[in-house]
Amino acid sequence: MSAEAPKGGSRRNLYIILGTIAAAIVVGAHVFTTVRATRQAEAARAELEQQQLDMAQADLEREYQDLNDEFAQFENSRRFITDDSVKRELNDKYEAARIQVEKLQQELNNQKHKSAAEIAKLRSEIDTLRALLRHYVEEIDRLNKENQELRSENQQVKDENRRLSSQVTETTRRNEALSERMTLAEKLNVTGLTLTALNKKGKNEKKVTKAVQLKVTFTIPQNNSTPVGEKTIYMRIISPSGQLLGPGGTFPFEGGNVEYTSRKTIEYAGEEIGGVTIYWDVNTPLIAGDYTVELFADNFRLVSRQFNLK
Repeated sequence: MSAEAPKGGSRRNLYIILGTIAAAIVVGAHVFTTVRATRQAEAARAELEQQQLDMAQADLEREYQDLNDEFAQFENSRRFITDDSVKRELNDKYEAARIQVEKLQQELNNQKHKSAAEIAKLRSEIDTLRALLRHYVEEIDRLNKENQELRSENQQVKDENRRLSSQVTETTRRNEALSERMTLAEKLNVTGLTLTALNKKGKNEKKVTKAVQLKVTFTIPQNNSTPVGEKTIYMRIISPSGQLLGPGGTFPFEGGNVEYTSRKTIEYAGEEIGGVTIYWDVNTPLIAGDYTVELFADNFRLVSRQFNLK
């Protein structure tokens, strides 16, 4: 019986060893499984984070493109500014913004993959630049609106000046017309004008070919607008052939000198003068036909009338 006792103890030891090994295997398998699961989770998390970073970078690049579009809008808007001082100021701002945009472009191109911190920093720079550019565009719009209002006001002023100038011109024209009417009102009036052929005895001659003298008779009515004083009345008689009879000399008229047939000086006191007579001694053969008589005084043509002499 003593010889079988060690044999039973060896078996128990074997069982213990085998149990220990099995437990170790189980523990090892559990640890391996746990480590592998942890690594897989970390890999999945890293992949998810990378996907999120890739999406964030893609968004960043789209935001940069939007920034470029707004920069192009700013660049286009500033060309319509006409005020030199404002244009210089905006050009300085444009140049500073352009440098910032180019610097940002370089930073975006430096690394293919960026960290979340780098992406956040670049997004913040983009947001700052976009806000700045929008402010510049709004400022340009405001300046353009003010310039448009100023141009509108200037146009209104020009229109008003033209209207006033037109009024002044019309007033001047009316004043000139009034002055002309007043001047015309001052001239001597003539009524009852006649032309008569006289013979040697001073009697009326029926045949003008036998006349030795022509007599022109007229009346000067009262005219309170005519200045009083000495008046020289110049007479022109034009024959049927268009020749001036005489002439007896010249007188000034409308900036030139005009020949006359005969003249007479009277004293005008503002009252009617009747029976004013001017004679012309015939010194050239006369023919039957229509004779024109014209009277002038004070640089006015007082009257012009035709008479038929047989």
